[in-house]
Amino acid sequence: MLKNQKGFTLIEMLIVMLIISVLLLLTIPNVVKHNQLVDDKGCDAFVDLVQSQVQLYKLDKGEYPATVADLESDGYVDQTECSNNQTITISSDGLVSLE
Repeated sequence: MLKNQKGFTLIEMLIVMLIISVLLLLTIPNVVKHNQLVDDKGCDAFVDLVQSQVQLYKLDKGEYPATVADLESDGYVDQTECSNNQTITISSDGLVSLE
């Protein structure tokens, strides 16, 4: 009597697991690298946003803010550091930079 058995053999399952493992090993480092790139670009965009808020503060008050805390207390920005925990500073001439 012949039985018609359907399914995968152990070797076929091991080959599939090997292929999935190799694909994961190739993609995970790229995802981590891109997360850092996204954080850096987001931080650059946040610096540009704070720079525009500094200019708005100068238009409203007639002088540059001394610190980012002044912007935050007056409601111009909601946070004082980027997503990668770098703090933002304002120079005496109103230029925004990262520490």
